[in-house]
Amino acid sequence: MRDEVINYLIKSLKFDAISIKKLDKFCINVLSFNKRYNLISSSTESDIWKRHVLDSAQLVKFIDFTANSSLSDLGSGAGFPGLVLAIYNKNPHFHVKLFEKSKVKGSFLRNMIKDLDISAEIFVGDLKGQDIESNYIVCRAFKKLPEIMRISREKIKKNHKIIILKGKSAQEEVNKALKEKVFEYKLVDSITDKESKILLIDANKSE
Repeated sequence: MRDEVINYLIKSLKFDAISIKKLDKFCINVLSFNKRYNLISSSTESDIWKRHVLDSAQLVKFIDFTANSSLSDLGSGAGFPGLVLAIYNKNPHFHVKLFEKSKVKGSFLRNMIKDLDISAEIFVGDLKGQDIESNYIVCRAFKKLPEIMRISREKIKKNHKIIILKGKSAQEEVNKALKEKVFEYKLVDSITDKESKILLIDANKSE
């Protein structure tokens, strides 16, 4: 599976050889750290390249990395998807920010940024005290959609795009969030799981 994923990353998503080497080292470190601390579910360790790396990497299709802008990953955890996206990014004017509440996971992310020579910032602590102004907000296994939308409304002043990796309950979560505020959205099929979706929202602050 690893070789199949790498082939897809190179041919379909345009990851270069340097990025693949960094992803390889990243995965080795995640699995090693996971023996002591819970970064990812142990049941997914053997399928880390598809379940975590590819699942995260597919988001590059929805992000313009050539722009002078920024991306914030809320609840980065082990670095999926934020660190994978930072590894992909080659534009020094595109900034990747990782927000993680856990000090243990934050320490792991900080070490990975240094060891892999990745251009990214890590912010550890509760979101309440954080500035998360960005053009893109990405989330994976973070919070329920209504809470993410609340954070979007209350903490981010500029127009931005929200990109969320969701499971089979994606439409149900959208329906609940729409009861609080109407917004334009699109659900795209995930390439890693036929029941999973990628939720795309344009958060227009003028509305």
